[in-house]
Amino acid sequence: MIRNLLRSFGALTLALVPVLASTPAQAAPAPGAAVVTTLADAVGLVKVVEEKSTGYARSHFKHWNEGALPSDGCDTRDEVLLAEAVKAPTVGAGCKLTGGTWQSYYDGQEVADSGALAVTHTVPLAEAWASGASGWSAARREAYANDQGASASLVVVTARVNRQKAEQDPAEWIPPVPESHCRYVGEWVTAKLRWQLTADNPEMEALKVFAEGPCEDAIVQYTPAS
Repeated sequence: MIRNLLRSFGALTLALVPVLASTPAQAAPAPGAAVVTTLADAVGLVKVVEEKSTGYARSHFKHWNEGALPSDGCDTRDEVLLAEAVKAPTVGAGCKLTGGTWQSYYDGQEVADSGALAVTHTVPLAEAWASGASGWSAARREAYANDQGASASLVVVTARVNRQKAEQDPAEWIPPVPESHCRYVGEWVTAKLRWQLTADNPEMEALKVFAEGPCEDAIVQYTPAS
């Protein structure tokens, strides 16, 4: 499964890089200031903390709300579908979408039916809760769940592959298309940094395998959430 795949990408890397290796203290970037760095350095900025999932419920994250443009009559899900369409759909009354085409990068599928798609949180809600969001206000959790301020936060994929992903982190699941792995890991890390979420040991181990192996040349950008 995923652990076998990770071993094939970098067993030697895991042997040489301690999961809890300390990194130099760095000043936190100011909200709204974009940070551009290597994926390896970005991974090093994610704090390693044991996850605590006690008390999680999807209802703690209000979504979908009225979206970034309340006057358009579309909720966040519809706005993301419109933003990511390869071929724009027709928007009817009540923001009903007809036609259009989307590309699901997780599994490489082109889809022409919005009903077969899911707008997924790159870092799932349960994972966010366990890695820091449990201590947030309801308003901040709502902002996280409807975040359109960064392309890595919400992504359009097929509903089928989204069910496969469920609430798993990169130690447990990565997209089935190998060409998507570096993008996925990069978006996972930047979403965590944007919202100051932590990682547990197995998750960090997996992130380092990609960042210091097949994705070593990757450059990522993130903007801390306000």
